[in-house]
Amino acid sequence: MTRQAAIDAAHAYADSGRLLADVTEGVRYRTVSAAPADSAEIRRYLDEYLVPRLRRMGFATRTEPNPVSPAHPFLLAVREEKDAPFTMLTYGHADVQPAQEGQWRGGLDPWELVVEGDRWYGRGTADNKGQHSINLAALEQVIAARGGRLGYTVKAIFETGEESGSPGLSEACQRYADELAADVLIASDGPRISAPTPTVFLGSRGMSMLRLEVPLREGSYHSGNWGGLLANPATILANAIAALVDGRGRLLVGELKPEDIPASVRRAVARLTVGGEPGDPELSENWGESGLTPEERVLAWNTLEVLDLLAGDPHQPVGAIPGTAAATVQLRFVVGTDEERIAEHVRAHLDGAGFGSVQVTELARMSATRLDPEDAWVKLAESSLRRTTGAEVAILPNLGGSLPNRAFAAGLGLPTVWVPHSYPGCAQHAPNEHQLASLSREAMGLMAGLFWDLGEEGAQAAGRS
Repeated sequence: MTRQAAIDAAHAYADSGRLLADVTEGVRYRTVSAAPADSAEIRRYLDEYLVPRLRRMGFATRTEPNPVSPAHPFLLAVREEKDAPFTMLTYGHADVQPAQEGQWRGGLDPWELVVEGDRWYGRGTADNKGQHSINLAALEQVIAARGGRLGYTVKAIFETGEESGSPGLSEACQRYADELAADVLIASDGPRISAPTPTVFLGSRGMSMLRLEVPLREGSYHSGNWGGLLANPATILANAIAALVDGRGRLLVGELKPEDIPASVRRAVARLTVGGEPGDPELSENWGESGLTPEERVLAWNTLEVLDLLAGDPHQPVGAIPGTAAATVQLRFVVGTDEERIAEHVRAHLDGAGFGSVQVTELARMSATRLDPEDAWVKLAESSLRRTTGAEVAILPNLGGSLPNRAFAAGLGLPTVWVPHSYPGCAQHAPNEHQLASLSREAMGLMAGLFWDLGEEGAQAAGRS
C-alpha cells in the first residue's frame, strides 16, 4: 500500500464513526487524578481501554506502580521490530481534571460524550483521551497499511497523574530508562495555535506557583478607630505585587527574565500569529514586555500573572483592617531562566524593595524545555504535516503553557516533538470541554502520514539529530 492509502484508511476510520466510538468509551471512565484520586477508575481505563488496543497492534504491555504516588500507576508498552534502525517513544495521560458537575450547560454531562454539530463534548475529549486515541488509531492504520511492519520500534508510556502535576513521572523515567530508551518522543497534548493551523511544538514554558502572604495579626480591627495606626496587610501585599510586576504587566525582577531570544526561536515565532480566532479574547494593547511582539511575549519570554488576591471578605466587606492578606502568583518561564532559585530571587527583590514582611512559598514548579527548531526531527515532522495538508505548519519552539516534558527531554535525553490535536477554544480544564470532529478527522490523516514518513525518513533523522 501507499502513504495516501494509509491516510485514506485513517480518514475512513474517522468517517465510519469508529473514532467517535473510541472517544465516547474513553470519556465514560471517571479518571480524575486529583486527591483523592479515583484509582479504581484509573486502573480500569488502563486495563479495559488502553491495554486491549495496544495488544491488538502487537504491543507487549505492563502496568507499573508509581514510585512516588501509589494512586497514579504507569502503563508501559513496546512494539519491537527486529533490526529496527530507530525507536519512537510516545506518551499520553489517562487522567482528567475534576468534572465540575453542575457547571456544564444544560444537556451536557461531563462523563457522557454529546455530539453537537462539529463538537464532541465531554471531560477528556480534548485533554487527553481524545488526543492519544487519535494517535493509537492512526498508528494502527499505518501498521495495517505497511503489512504489519512499520520499519521502527514503538514504545509508549501512559501516566495517570498529569493533571495533578505528574508525580513520579521523572522518577519512573529514571527507573525504566532502559525500557523507555528511544531516539525521539512524538506525542500529542495541548492546543494548536489555532483550529485550522497544523501545529508542532517542541517543549513548553516552565511554571512556578508562588504563594505570597502577609500574616500581621490575629483578627481584624475597626478601620476608623485604628486606621492610620495599624499596618494594613492588604496594602502591603498590593504594593509588594506592584514591585514584582508593573501596571502594564511587565516583569520587574531582572533575575527572572531570560537573557535574550535565540535567533532560531525568533525566526520560528515570527511566522506565528496568536489569537484572532472565534471565541478568542481580544489582545490587550500596551500590555506585557516592551519591544516584543505578542507572539514573543507568550512563546519566548517570561510572564508573571496574579492568579488570586484575598484580604477580608470581598463578598461581604466590613469597615475593618484585615489581619492577613495572601495572593497566588505564577511565573511562566522559558529555557535559560534560573528556575532553581525563583523563590529566592523573589524573596531578595521584595527585601530590597522594603517588603520583608511578605512571606514567599513556592507551591509547585514545572521545568521549561525547548528543542531547537532546526532539529532534524522537527524538519521531518513539518515536512510530513505540510505534505499531508498542503498548509503551512506552525512551529512553536515551546508551548506557552506547561507540560511534563522535562522527564523526556532531560531525563531521557530525547528530542521532543508534540503534534497537538486540540484548539485554544476547547475549554480544557473547564466546563463544556470539547473536541472538534473536523480537527480530529484531519489529525487522523496527519498522524497516519507522519507515522508512515517515519518509516521512510526516520533513520536519517535519527542520524542527524
